[in-house]
Amino acid sequence: MALQPADIITCKRNGEALSDEQIRYMVENFATGTIPDYQMAALAMAIFLKGMDARETTTLTSTMLESGDTLNWPDDGSLRVDKHSTGGIGDKISLVLAPLLAASGLQVPMISGRGLGPTGGTLDKLESIPGFRTDLDTDQIETIVADVGCVITSATASLAPADRKLYALRDVTGTVPSVPLITGSILSKKLAANLDALVLDVKFGSGAFMKSIDEARQLAHSLVTTAAQLGLNTSALLTDMNQPLGRAVGNLLEVNEALAVLAGEGPAEVRELTLALARELLSGVGQPTENLEQLLDDGSAREQFERMVHAQGGDLDQLATPTVAFEISCSEQGWLAAVDAEQLGLAVIQLGGGRTLMGEAIDHQVGLEMTARIGDAVEQGQPLVVVYANDSSSQSSLQQQLAQAFTISQQPPGQPTLVVERVTAEQPEKP
Repeated sequence: MALQPADIITCKRNGEALSDEQIRYMVENFATGTIPDYQMAALAMAIFLKGMDARETTTLTSTMLESGDTLNWPDDGSLRVDKHSTGGIGDKISLVLAPLLAASGLQVPMISGRGLGPTGGTLDKLESIPGFRTDLDTDQIETIVADVGCVITSATASLAPADRKLYALRDVTGTVPSVPLITGSILSKKLAANLDALVLDVKFGSGAFMKSIDEARQLAHSLVTTAAQLGLNTSALLTDMNQPLGRAVGNLLEVNEALAVLAGEGPAEVRELTLALARELLSGVGQPTENLEQLLDDGSAREQFERMVHAQGGDLDQLATPTVAFEISCSEQGWLAAVDAEQLGLAVIQLGGGRTLMGEAIDHQVGLEMTARIGDAVEQGQPLVVVYANDSSSQSSLQQQLAQAFTISQQPPGQPTLVVERVTAEQPEKP
């Protein structure tokens, strides 16, 4: 009996597990345009509401992978790795991690994305650098990785095209926050890069997509289990995102902060998480980890970043200088106890530094710089946030929004732990 899209949608709507044949039929025919958007949207909503088991998720992922090409590498003994973050406010780790790993002797074909909503995108940050290209084709990706050791670019049209098409549909139908659909989307692109190992930075908290650690843990387990089923060596770190990662929030500001970390300086927490993720990947492919800190401190990682930027058409000498517009001051004396990091990301969007719709142009120079972190003692009138903007027209509207994002306590709070848990395909481990 011939498969019918309506019957498959009904099965999932009723909470039934789909067969491998049904999943492949829907994904393959959607990718080629045989199945219309409205039927795939209905299936995505049914998956969002009813979920998928591990087998279904693995089949969905592999079918999206098989919808396109994969990167091809020479059999030269090189080890190729990548990292994926689920996104967070001020997360500029990729800009530091890729060149650090390349300086360690690994090759890093990093496929990244853009920001939508309060969390910024790696590609948008890099496009703060004049001339930097993020639209490389497959041949250019393979060439730069061979010559330089790392590349950070967008997925080409030929890599997991079913995912590209499905994600665009999910984005406008309220079905983005689905664990099996997220798993298939992330892993289909990473598997297309033909990696030897992958590490996942799965974030939780006010500045993350997943607000609770339980949600983050569920996603991490789905990702590492599915990756293992498809032969990719993968582990995940659950990391706290209840405040911005580092001091800078905003594209150009985050590039500058990444450059500082690459020179052995910058915020300690950005360095800490970069090193933790680098150790995961190096250990995952059986390589030593003891030289990582030296590669940051002696400028080797910074030099590697500069080589990557040059290879992708960028010019670091032409970086703009952000303009300080105004400050947000502390209303009382005490200790900084909590930060609504999502509000900081939304403020950057209001300044013009982020998107509410795909394809919107953004102002790379605007953003925020934190002057205090959770656990710090603060004084009344002390600046909590420095706002970078082209003018002060947004000051009155942002003043209250940003002030309400900070909770001041009269008792010193505990310092949050950045890396909370390690998740493998077998079981979670404490770091």
